[in-house]
Amino acid sequence: MLYKFKSRNSGDVIMLQPGGQRVLEIIGKHSKTEPSHPGILLPEQMPQALSALAQAIADEETLRRQAIAQALADSTPPPRFEVVSLRQRALPFMDMIRQCIKADEAITWGV
Repeated sequence: MLYKFKSRNSGDVIMLQPGGQRVLEIIGKHSKTEPSHPGILLPEQMPQALSALAQAIADEETLRRQAIAQALADSTPPPRFEVVSLRQRALPFMDMIRQCIKADEAITWGV
């Protein structure tokens, strides 16, 4: 399944289900009971969504650095991480949010 995020003033952002669900969970818009549930992110909700995504990215990067440092301290092989980081997955969506804030337009998905 794909998540296709749409707005009137930017190109679509498409994510595979795991990445899209993770981003929606971070911004508080994912429904575990209906994972493919359509939704909307209103302009007034966007600053908080950007903040939540930025914090989640920072947290993930901190955990990665700590895991690598711990492996080096323990003289063990470094841990393996997902090939695509949250930063890489979320940046196009974050750019879309910024454009929509400027234009005062909503973002929708699943409709």
